[in-house]
Formats: sequence, C-alpha cells, structure tokens
Amino acid sequence: MRQTELVDRVKAYDPDADEDLLNKAYVYAMKAHGKQFRASGDPYFAHPLEVAAILTDLKLDVATIVTALLHDTIEDTLATYDDIKANFGDEIANLVDGVTKLSQLELFSERTKQAENFRKLMLAITSDIRVLLVKLADRLHNMRTLQFIPKPEKRRRIAEETRDIYAPLAGRIGMQNMREELEDLAFAELNPEERISIVTRLQRLEGASGDRIGRIADQIKRKLAEHGLDAWVYGRAKRPFSIWRKLQLKQLNFEALSDIFGFRVIVRTEDDCYRALGVLHQNWQMVPDRFKDFISTPKTNGYRSIHTTVIGPEKQRVEVQIRTQEMHEVAERGVAAHWRYREHVRSEGDENRAYEWLRDMVDLLERDTAEEFLENSRLSMYQDQVFCFTPKGDLISLPRGATPIDFAYALHTDIGNTTVGAKVNGVHVPLHTPLRNGDQVEIIRTKEQTPSPLWEQFVVTGRARAEIRRFLRHAQRDEHVKFGRNILKKVFEDEGAELTEKAITNVAKKLHQSKADDVYAEVGRGALRGHEVLEAVYPEFKKDPERRKQAAFAEPKGKKRPISIRGLTEGISYHLGQCCHPLPGDRIVGLLTPEGVVIHTIDCSELEKAQNTDDWLDVSWGMHAAEGGPSVARVLVRVKNATGSLAAVMSVIANNGGNIFNMKVTNRNPLYFEFTVDIEVRDLAHLQNILGALRVNTAVESVDRVREKDVSAVAG
Repeated sequence: MRQTELVDRVKAYDPDADEDLLNKAYVYAMKAHGKQFRASGDPYFAHPLEVAAILTDLKLDVATIVTALLHDTIEDTLATYDDIKANFGDEIANLVDGVTKLSQLELFSERTKQAENFRKLMLAITSDIRVLLVKLADRLHNMRTLQFIPKPEKRRRIAEETRDIYAPLAGRIGMQNMREELEDLAFAELNPEERISIVTRLQRLEGASGDRIGRIADQIKRKLAEHGLDAWVYGRAKRPFSIWRKLQLKQLNFEALSDIFGFRVIVRTEDDCYRALGVLHQNWQMVPDRFKDFISTPKTNGYRSIHTTVIGPEKQRVEVQIRTQEMHEVAERGVAAHWRYREHVRSEGDENRAYEWLRDMVDLLERDTAEEFLENSRLSMYQDQVFCFTPKGDLISLPRGATPIDFAYALHTDIGNTTVGAKVNGVHVPLHTPLRNGDQVEIIRTKEQTPSPLWEQFVVTGRARAEIRRFLRHAQRDEHVKFGRNILKKVFEDEGAELTEKAITNVAKKLHQSKADDVYAEVGRGALRGHEVLEAVYPEFKKDPERRKQAAFAEPKGKKRPISIRGLTEGISYHLGQCCHPLPGDRIVGLLTPEGVVIHTIDCSELEKAQNTDDWLDVSWGMHAAEGGPSVARVLVRVKNATGSLAAVMSVIANNGGNIFNMKVTNRNPLYFEFTVDIEVRDLAHLQNILGALRVNTAVESVDRVREKDVSAVAG
C-alpha cells in the first residue's frame, strides 16, 4: 500500500484527519526499518503498513494509525522512546511504548511468569485500550503470515497464545470478525488435518447444492419486501473453527450438524428488527431455545442484535441475526465503533457497556494473586452470557453457567457473603443451580452466614471467586492469629518468660514480618516456630544447633528423662529413636549401636535395616514410665476448610489434657487442609484418647499418628 493510499483510506471516514502527521509517520517508519526483511522475504516495513491498514478498516483515529506505523520502531530499530516523543508527541510515544511492552511479554511460559505477564497485559490495555487494538491488528497480520516462520515449535506457541489469549480478548471487546479470523488461523496451525477435513466437506456441500446461500438470502429478502421491509440480507458458511468447536461441544459428526449457514438481516430501525423477526417466524418454523434478544438486553461489550434459528427455505436450518446499520457497526468493529476519541459517534451508554468488562478486570487486579487473576480472566473471556432479573426487574448480565451465588455477588459483595438460599422464578433451588436466560432470582440472606469453601467449586464469575477467596483468607488468617498467640503463650510460659504485645511488635521486623499479628499468623499456620519467636525476644534462650534441629522431640539439655526401660543392663546408655518417637505403652525393641541402645517401636522401619538380629534387645517400658514427664507425639490432621476448624482441633486437644507444642500446614485446597501437630502426652493411651476425640469431631475428616525420621523437615 502506497503512502497516498493509506492517507486516502483514513480521510474516507475522517475528513479532518491530520494528513501531515500520517505522511510523517509513514516516512519515519519506512526509513527506520530500512533494509530489514521479514521471514517471508518481504521488506519489514510491509508489516506495520498492513497493521495500519487493518486498523483503517476499523475506522480508528489518526493517533492509533500512526502508532500502528511506528509500533515496532522502538523494539526493532535504533529509534528510542525519546525519539518518538520528540517527533510525534507524548500521546503517540506512550502508545508505541505500550505496544512495545506488550510485544515483549512471553504469555506462554512457566505458569507464574505467564500469570504475571497476563496481569501486565491487562494493566496496559485498561490504561488505554488503543494499545490492545494495535496489538490485535499486529497479531492478526502475524497470524496471516505464520507459515513463513521456520520453527514448528515457535509457530505452535504463537498459535496457542492467539487462540487462548488474543482471540478471546478480541471477542470481549466486541470485535467478533477479528476473533473468528484469529481462531481460524490458529486452528489451521494447531489442528491442520481437522481443518482440511471440514473445508473439504464444506466444498463438497457447496458443489452439491450450488449457490444455496445466495438462493436462501434472496428468498428471505423477498419475503421481507412483501411486508414492506427494505433489508440488506447476506449469508455465509460458518468458519471451519466455529464448526469444529460446535462438533466438539455437541459430540456430533459433520453430517448431523445442520446449522452451518449464518445470515444477517440489516434493516433501518429498531422497530424494523422486531417486524422482520415476526415475518421470519410467520413464514418458517422457529427452532425452540435458539432465540436471543440482544437488543433489549445488550451484551456488556455493546453488541445488539436479535438471533433466531429457523427451518428456512429449502428446509435448511439456518441462523439469522437481525440488526440495524448502527448495530452492525458495533458488531463488526466492537469497541472501535463507539470510540471515545470520535465523540460525535459515541454515546455514554455505549461506552459503559463496552468498558464494563475492563473495569471488572481492574477490580480483579486489586483483589487476586497473579495466578488467580489469570484463571478468572480466562473464565470471563470464554463465557457466553445469560440475562437474569432481580425481583424489582433490574437486569443482571452473567456468564453462561452462572449460579445464584454469582448473581448475589454481582449485586453486592455483602449480599454474596451472607447468602443462605435462593429462589428462581419463585421456587427454592440449590445454590449451585445454573441460571437460564430470563430467570428471576431472589437471594435469601442472613447476617450469620459466611461464604463456604465449597462455593468456589461451582461459581463461574471472577468477581464471586475473588470475593470468596478473599473472605476465606481473612477468616483463616484470624484463626491463625488466635492459634499462634496461644502457641506462643504456652512456649513462653514453659520457659518462664512473659509474652507481651510490645515484645512481639519489637521483633516483628527481625522475623521478616510487618506487625505482631503477622507473627502470630505465621506461627499459627506453622510457617514460624514458637521457639524462634522466643529466641528473637529473649536471645539468652537461644538453643544450640543440635537442640534446634530436634526441638520438637528433644529432651531438656543436660538431663536424661527418668524413663524406666526393662531388659537393659544397669548403667547402659540409651535414648529414644528420633525415627519413630516411641511413647510409653508402645511395643518397643532395643537396638544395640556403637553409641548405646536406641529404643524403637516394634514396627519401625529402622529395625529392618539392622543386618544382625543379635543386636536386637527384648525391652519394655517400666511400670512408671509415663511418670517421667510428657512425651511428644506427632499427628497428621485433615480438617474441613471452614471457619473454626483450627479452633475446634485446638479445643479438643486442650480439653483432653494434651498440649500443642508445634504445628505446620502441609497441604491446603478449597475443600480441606492438612497439618501436622506435635502434642505433649503422658503415654500411648493418652494419645489414643486424644485421637479418638478428634475423630468424632465434625470439623475433622481424618487424624493419624505419623513418624518421621527427619523431624526438622516438618517441625522447623
């Protein structure tokens, strides 16, 4: 495309366009890229020129077209941000810089980096959506020339990124044509055999039926004209990817898929849309459950049309979209059709609908971790919509598959957090019930209710998921703070030291925490040991390295617990095995070693490693072994991931005479979490009494005694 042709294309829809600025950008980019060439062998400048041409089809403002011409100059030439700013001003320099940063993001990489890069992408496009428009046009041209990239793995990565990120983004801002082309180009790279098969069958169908699309379009137009409606009607077969996706979703073969033709009816007014719908339904049989009115209930990206499917002329099942020319502009060009830099076209309502999803993304950016944000954003991008109503008649737009919980959070966070039930169309339904178009939803609340971790398993909106997670994190933190404070209180008391808020606040930074509650929370969730805090407050209590390693099970320094072991020669040195932590009441065996006798439980795996069974000694606990002081046992507890579960476990242990010495969370998911807890007990019978009490508690799913050789791996 020549320089004059580009200017003519812009001035065709914007007669007041700055022609000098366009010419200047054209020349600047051409000189900057100089003798660079693309993988196809074409001069590199052909790429930014094609990107600009794509954006002129969307009728975008001059600043966006100039950005398209310059979008690779900072990354691929000697030009700098300051050079662009000096020549084209702040606005264009910032846009070019934004596109450059997007181009440098590796969206398909190791998961954490991928999630953080996706967050950066969303931040960039919410600050100025023109950055995304240029990037989408850039990606579209790159996909059109993907076959020239020699490395198959690079082609595949680009195609996957296009299918999973850029195509859904195009759809979310209403640019449906661009979305469909991006999806189909990615499909050609990722599933070439499937695409060829579908294209071949479409060609056979077209050859067998002749110009069926043209004939059906003519019959629809004539029938509308008979009722005084002047309409522009055209049709086309659906794109191969769209057909393939429908085959996958409905698990059909090609022959069973009947609605592969789509027709658009463009009329003059909104009233004409409904009149045209009446004509179609009067003359051809409507297919139930295939009617959608996006005129009275527009999509959040501003899309408006009436969709229906009929058994049309030639007994062919066809989809028909009915809209005005203005609606067609929005359908074709999405957010660009009511562009805020072309104020004579845009209305406030259009902008609100077009930017609602992006505003939701900004909200999620502030609430979620990078990984959660990536997950929730993808859910939002891929979902179609349903429209439901409050009892007062307010319209709520939700993703397909949304539940009453999603509906409640869409109304307000407090409503979602306090939901206990729901009525749909006046009938009580489970909270996981999927909502359908036109449902009237009434939310039943109580102040005593709090979100359940189970909700996260069935909600589909990012907002609901983010709010549930945030509430559960806060509730869990409060429990950890309370638990940690009690653990520290006991640790300090055992050493005869005083636990004060001021002391913990003073050492918080030393422990890499910001305040006292953070210290308690870290102790409560097992990430920080109680003795570490004690030693930070009172350095004189600092343990030697060997004792710190085995703090959970070690005996007091310089002392031997007066435990009576029968079967040992008087005066012989012995100690309890750190692999199995025997308790008075366990069946035990002595193992003779160069360092003395080690006492093991009868089922300890260390006994199997002893090569000479002559080293085994038949020993047992003395009559008063349990009176020698408390022993420490470690148990693995699985509890429901719900408010109060930790407190319930702590209470059961305390009420049964046990003392919590240390704990550490080992696994957590939305349904439950597991942790190890070290408990001071008198003997085996005492431990079994505690385990039995825990097993019958409703908060506890399972509890078992565990034995680990390296106690530091869990305790420290």
